[in-house]
Amino acid sequence: MQKTALPCLSLILLIWSQGPGAQGQEFQFGPCRVEGVVFQELWEASRAVKDIVQAQDNIMSVQLLRREVLQNVSGAEGCYLLRALLDFYLNTVFRNYHKKAAELRILKSFSTLANNFIVILSKLQPSQENETFPIRESARRRFLLFQAAFKQLDIEAAQTKAFGEVDILLTWMQKFYQL
Repeated sequence: MQKTALPCLSLILLIWSQGPGAQGQEFQFGPCRVEGVVFQELWEASRAVKDIVQAQDNIMSVQLLRREVLQNVSGAEGCYLLRALLDFYLNTVFRNYHKKAAELRILKSFSTLANNFIVILSKLQPSQENETFPIRESARRRFLLFQAAFKQLDIEAAQTKAFGEVDILLTWMQKFYQL
């Protein structure tokens, strides 16, 4: 039953977010645009879990979302990098952290983050198709730096570390955010 909870919640949020009552704003990552995202919900959920999750993180010498991954990302790269990061978080971190989130009693905030990531990823569409291969490849190299750091850790420690760094991801996302 636990394995089906996240997809069901995701489907409900996806349907709700596409209806006429959705009250989010539009933001842009280079050539990609997303409408209907409520950034405040993401921040509230992140703040609600941050201290609890980071208390579980015993590896202070490693940062996954480090400078080489997120700093000086061009607008065009931002779209592709965000897609890769959100996909990774959903399929590797959130999917496998559900049980731990339940144990830590942070399931509501965990679900809010996961569901919003699903919505953003599902709506993240290029506004133009004129992007060149070098831009995508540069974003891919940045993502591979993140992924390599993740793979160097024990899987449970890596998932905790990644979930504890959601605030870093949100800060970076907000850099591209436009009203």
